[in-house]
Amino acid sequence: MRVLLIKTSSLGDILHVLPALSDAAAAIPGIRFDWVVEEAFAEVPSWHPAVDRVIPVAIRRWRKNGLRALLSGEWGGFRKQLRMEEYDQVLDAQGLIKSALVSWMARGERVGLDADSAREPLASRFYDRSIAVAKGEHAVIRLRRLFAEALGYPMPKSPADSAIRSQKLVAPDHSPSILFVHGTTWVTKHWPDLYWIALAEIVNRAGYGVVLPWGSEEERDRAERIAAGHQATILPRCSLTELVGYFRQVDAMVCVDSGLAHLGAALDIPSITLYGATNPGLIGTLGAQQHHLSSDFACAPCLKRLCHYPEKGEVEPVCYQQLSPQVVWQRVTQLINISY
Repeated sequence: MRVLLIKTSSLGDILHVLPALSDAAAAIPGIRFDWVVEEAFAEVPSWHPAVDRVIPVAIRRWRKNGLRALLSGEWGGFRKQLRMEEYDQVLDAQGLIKSALVSWMARGERVGLDADSAREPLASRFYDRSIAVAKGEHAVIRLRRLFAEALGYPMPKSPADSAIRSQKLVAPDHSPSILFVHGTTWVTKHWPDLYWIALAEIVNRAGYGVVLPWGSEEERDRAERIAAGHQATILPRCSLTELVGYFRQVDAMVCVDSGLAHLGAALDIPSITLYGATNPGLIGTLGAQQHHLSSDFACAPCLKRLCHYPEKGEVEPVCYQQLSPQVVWQRVTQLINISY
């Protein structure tokens, strides 16, 4: 059986699909997937052994200059790749109008979420078969249910398995270390720099180095501020696959709500993820070694990109006052069973 999977972005959402692929591979011997994904994340599908062909799409970039995409031949090349094969099923796991339109161009039975289940209900109009999946469960579980119903096997009772761990990815030599995922999108998701710096000092006193990834100049600047005067390694700019190698060598991670936090979860790395403005209930990191520290400040979780709390606190956003470096480190020591 051959399936075209459409799940284009973002990093966390893409990683959430991997356990469903593992389920399908276990339930249907010989099933193979091709995967349509945003070009920035095109490495990720190749990590899973059930994926054959990765078809990059550049919807985010094409939106900025659609005419250039047409004239350059990029759009035509993508459409040609999409229609190269007729599939037993074209499965839209995104539930957006943009992903539904992509499914409509492909060849095969189009399957996706029904109007009550999709993030954008109109997307369901493009499918040959629509599936109801309740919204009240974690995204990973919802995707596992969607795959099971779409492909015709019982929902597995086994724990979610991303299957990344089975890949032979090159990693550097190990040394005791804690990785800080300090970069994220919303201002309200950022743990204060002051706290990261204080945590680096605590981690060093406990005999651990600090590892700092970055993906933008702003994040590199923050990494340099955290590393200054501490035993810390700022990673080079690297691909996601190279980043997996670094992640696999650390003892634990401390993360803000971000795609890289979900990468740690997919790799089953012991992690503490911090939530202030956002709620981990439906989209938080998932796994036996994943632990959440959520602020119960008066306005949290506000689900807002900017903090509008009327009074100033010792740090911004104010909800993180409850998640001090000492509180975070206490949870880390419990997670990796060390004394401090």
